[in-house]
Amino acid sequence: MSKIEHRVALVTGTSSGIGLVTAQALRRDGYRVFGTSRKPMSNTPDGITMLICDVTDDASVQTAVDEVLSRAGRIDLLVNNAGIGLLGGAEESSAAQAKAVFDVNVFGVLRMTNAVLPVMRRQRRGRIVNLSSILGLIPAPYNALYASTKHAIEGYSESLDHEVRTQGIRIVLVEPGVTRTSFEENLTRPDQPLAFYDTSRADAEKLMREIIEKGDAPDVVAATVVRAANAASPKRRYTAGKSAGQVRFMRRFLPESFVDKNLRKFSRLPD
Repeated sequence: MSKIEHRVALVTGTSSGIGLVTAQALRRDGYRVFGTSRKPMSNTPDGITMLICDVTDDASVQTAVDEVLSRAGRIDLLVNNAGIGLLGGAEESSAAQAKAVFDVNVFGVLRMTNAVLPVMRRQRRGRIVNLSSILGLIPAPYNALYASTKHAIEGYSESLDHEVRTQGIRIVLVEPGVTRTSFEENLTRPDQPLAFYDTSRADAEKLMREIIEKGDAPDVVAATVVRAANAASPKRRYTAGKSAGQVRFMRRFLPESFVDKNLRKFSRLPD
């Protein structure tokens, strides 16, 4: 029996992919797990209590948090996983579309966190794991807006951790590499496509498909989340998978010119 069997976890975006596998991993580790999805699911994962929650809606977020408290009385762990992707040239998206991506990937994290922090403060303990990405560490051609949201999550999480650490709460980042999830899931196309980018956009999508096929299993990310959730003295960030660790090392220790050249080569862009 796990020594943390009594702890309660809330995981957003658990209808499939990383969120679902993470919720299942936490359940196996002894947590009582509540998951969220924007719409009702036809098949509810065994052992996971599913709630409807739209992270772009303040009232929906608060209702979900209140429901967890009503049923379990506490929240020890929040995993902010819900997110959407956007592939295309940066100038192919309107400001409205960019705001919509940020509303889910950044302000959704903020809404969930703001709703849970008072609970954790009353408990005098709690942990929040924010799902970032290696694209929060490096440039991402044709994923500029998505990468921008992950860069924002990096800065937000690290800063918030310093603010709440004395309250018994820790904020940590998990940075997955390329993960084998459904490519079509949560991926948005530009709302103002330009013919100039048609070939480059198609090439970027082809490359993404290729690298996803060779990516890490979602279980790799889930195991990293569990480790980050349970660490007695958590690190600021955890990379999930070999490729993520390599990217982090490259960005941190190698010259910018070297990183730039290799990024363009990997992205199949001309020098």
